[in-house]
Amino acid sequence: MAEKFKAPRGTFDVLPQAMARRELLLRTAADVFARAGYDWAATPAFEDTGLFERGVGKSTDIVRKEMFTFEDKGGRSLTLRPEGTAPICRAYVEHGMHKLAQPVKLAYHGPFFRHERPQAGRYRQFHQIGAEAIGSDSPLADAEVITLLSDLVEELGVPGVELRLGSLGSLEARREYLEELKSHLRSRESELSGDVRDRLELNPLRAFDSDHEGTKAVMAEAPQLLDHLDSADAEHFAEVRELLAASSVEYTIDPTLVRGLDYYTRTIFSFVCDRLGAQSEIGGGGRYDGLIS
Repeated sequence: MAEKFKAPRGTFDVLPQAMARRELLLRTAADVFARAGYDWAATPAFEDTGLFERGVGKSTDIVRKEMFTFEDKGGRSLTLRPEGTAPICRAYVEHGMHKLAQPVKLAYHGPFFRHERPQAGRYRQFHQIGAEAIGSDSPLADAEVITLLSDLVEELGVPGVELRLGSLGSLEARREYLEELKSHLRSRESELSGDVRDRLELNPLRAFDSDHEGTKAVMAEAPQLLDHLDSADAEHFAEVRELLAASSVEYTIDPTLVRGLDYYTRTIFSFVCDRLGAQSEIGGGGRYDGLIS
């Protein structure tokens, strides 16, 4: 008797019709990226676990709950890559790409892995396209990457897409704000979810992402980071907005926008599609000035 097997929970098979759409997406992305001088790169499907613990952040959901981590036969801890930026930055450092003309512009695509709760739009293995501009502190780099994704969405004809824009400020400048936010959260700690309380000291910004009703009520009255940017961060954010406006890229300022990785600084962004329900983000990212160091 033949034994029947199914794909592991949270994964999926890409059959010919869907594969044709994926190939169209990759070809369109290749054309958009090439026009801006991005070259393709590829990194291994698994990396040293420490790369993600240090780079992504031990307080993030990705590191705490979602990584597929295993020990190889040599006793080394390895992790299936949950995201693409840290591996690209590792390759940049390992291969001495800081000696090249800056910024170095790299694009990539491939499978990524997170042990999430399987649901519509969320799989434990997923395919991702990314673009990284490394080696420039200019707002032009921020605006260029955002414009690339905007152009890709437009060329693919994706309907109902909105760009949400925010800024986390620099790591140094937002320390004072984080203390004010922690004070606000401590004053209403009993109303917060257990997960937010557990991370209150390490990563209070993640409270803005919570779907817990009590936490959402607390965060509705929380101080906003955009009101606490220092002059350099505010100027950087203003220049990014001016560049996007000059490129006719429409956006909405979202003062509550945060990202699920600790390495982001200054500009962050999210493209959401109103046709997708709760899991509405189709792309996003931001600047990460401290990651490589």
